[in-house]
Amino acid sequence: MKKLDFLKDIVQRKKDRILLAKQGLPEEDLKMKIGSLPPPKPFIENIIKPRTISLVAEIKKASPSRGIIRQDFKYLDIARIYQELGVQAISVLTEEDFFMGNISYINEIKAVCDKPLLRKDFIIEPYQVYESRFYGADAILFIAGLLIKDELIGLIKVANEVGLDYVVEVHTQNELKKILNLNVDVPLIGINNRDLHTLEVDTKTVERLFPLVPKDRNVIVESGIKTYQDVLFLKILGVSAVLIGEAFMEAEDIARKVEEVMGW
Repeated sequence: MKKLDFLKDIVQRKKDRILLAKQGLPEEDLKMKIGSLPPPKPFIENIIKPRTISLVAEIKKASPSRGIIRQDFKYLDIARIYQELGVQAISVLTEEDFFMGNISYINEIKAVCDKPLLRKDFIIEPYQVYESRFYGADAILFIAGLLIKDELIGLIKVANEVGLDYVVEVHTQNELKKILNLNVDVPLIGINNRDLHTLEVDTKTVERLFPLVPKDRNVIVESGIKTYQDVLFLKILGVSAVLIGEAFMEAEDIARKVEEVMGW
């Protein structure tokens, strides 16, 4: 039986999407439009708080592992709930084919909420960094397993040029080693408990990788965080922030679930 590799499928579809986007709005036009935009909000500064663990609350309709997670997907209402609860930042899933997201959500959410917004997608080209800035993102996610060293350095350089903060996400020891040897500043490392090739979650991933992260770097943990006990464990470990989506998206009462999981 052929082994499924979800990441490969997602990336192939993403390449097609980028080609389409470039036809509608060429890269040079995109760069020109960015020049007149107000500066992004400081994402990293907002989530790095001494002696506390911050929440980056996610907005997403679906995922390849779960299918549709939230049938009644009113993303602006969800953003307002997060805003009222005082989350430190919001992650917006913009991948169209597997997560049923859209990059246009970012600007719409920005209109009802003043929290820094992280664009969560599969970023493989500089075009997407410019696009993220144009559509109102304050930060973007880079996935170390998707990119060779030179590609990652190039994308970080573009993010710095346009003023976007960034999270570089790892799942394995080799990926962590790769980003620690980049010779560019990576102040915020994401440890994803989910293997994006198989979509399986192993919450022991953070236990294996966190001790290998230098003390001068901050860590945000993604996937498999469902309870207050999970958050408390990560706080004691020394993690700066958690990114949580599914636990909130599948809850009937999102506000209550956030308070329960975060202990607020």
